[in-house]
Amino acid sequence: MSDEQPTRGPARPGPYIVVVVLIAVGIVLPLIVPLYAHADPPFIGLPFFYWYQMLWVFIDAVLLWICYGILRREERRRREAVGAPVAPRKGGAR
Repeated sequence: MSDEQPTRGPARPGPYIVVVVLIAVGIVLPLIVPLYAHADPPFIGLPFFYWYQMLWVFIDAVLLWICYGILRREERRRREAVGAPVAPRKGGAR
């Protein structure tokens, strides 16, 4: 047996479930073609089919940014639970 201290405390399932749901939404909704398989309403001359898909690029970027923040916060909480050193925050990230 080793006398090494753990580097992280116990994980809570809540943050990970939220992350999985957000990522699943970003993957599954754009795959449901009947939601956007029509041309109306156009936006700046683009049929709905195209601008809806492009809108999901930005929505997915925001969803992944939120997921990253949730996982970072959970990782920080787990490290602080055992007194492990936590990397300092850079910029305005939380």
